[in-house]
Amino acid sequence: MPVLTGAGFKVYVFDLLGYGLSERPRNPEVDMSVSGQVPVLEGLMTLRGLKEAHVVSHEIGGDVAQRFCVFSPSRVRSLTLIDVVSFDALPSRRTREQMQEGLELFVGKPDGEHREHFREWLLSTVSNKRHLSESALDTYFDFVSCPVGQASLFQHQVGRCDHRQAEEVADRLSELGEMPVQIVRSEDDQWQVVAWAHKPHDAIPNSELHVLNECGHFAMEDKPTEVGQLLVSFRATHCR
Repeated sequence: MPVLTGAGFKVYVFDLLGYGLSERPRNPEVDMSVSGQVPVLEGLMTLRGLKEAHVVSHEIGGDVAQRFCVFSPSRVRSLTLIDVVSFDALPSRRTREQMQEGLELFVGKPDGEHREHFREWLLSTVSNKRHLSESALDTYFDFVSCPVGQASLFQHQVGRCDHRQAEEVADRLSELGEMPVQIVRSEDDQWQVVAWAHKPHDAIPNSELHVLNECGHFAMEDKPTEVGQLLVSFRATHCR
């Protein structure tokens, strides 16, 4: 973030509905799937008076961004996909194992047991585990702990992992070749392995692919400066 604001960009950051600091709707019928998140993104841009923007996305947010860019390309100046899901990449091996065990089992675990389980899960997202432990780890815990956060993690997030919505737009990814697109992948990503980056890279004409060394799935935690520099240089080159 400091790299972007230091380069003169105004940055808007939001959590998907049901994630992070965003609301967790009480009504289970509220659509918090990938397709349901697209109008939330569009509504946020409208609320902020943004006719168009550089879209930067991570993980499942990349699935949302791909759909948004396919259906509303006029509102996108450029697209950056960081360790994102695409095609049939969801659910990841770890998530699939949890779904097979039964998510209600994890919803009902005591807080201490849940935190220990999630600690190991979170630390698998980075190469520099010590740095995450000493910095943002507790913040991530706070988002997904307590009765509301713990239930939301498995019911709204893990439980919504479905590759079918990504595959719905897979045949249209070639249309994104009309806009600047860069794909950033982490060499040590245990959730979305680096080899999977070639599918969207091959599907999107003229897209650029960058691989970050010694970096895990949470690239912004492992390599924040490098990610920021990639974003700034990409815009300087393609979006004058």
